[in-house]
Amino acid sequence: MLKWVQVLWPSFLVAGLAEAVFFTLIDPQELYLFGEPVHYSLTATYSIGFFGFWLVGAASSLLTLFFQRSAAEINRKA
Repeated sequence: MLKWVQVLWPSFLVAGLAEAVFFTLIDPQELYLFGEPVHYSLTATYSIGFFGFWLVGAASSLLTLFFQRSAAEINRKA
């Protein structure tokens, strides 16, 4: 459970900050996806953006935990 908290809490905070910065600079009504304008509501666009940033932040935190393993943990026989 502690590992999940170490991954999800920092990535949640980073997602909130990233979304605030991203949507301060970019108008969600002018976004394009694969060359087509996005026709989602503002709430849906903000939500999708937040969860996308949260996913990227969680992947980063997971990689950090993965690379922090010691040689003894990596070479331990099952």
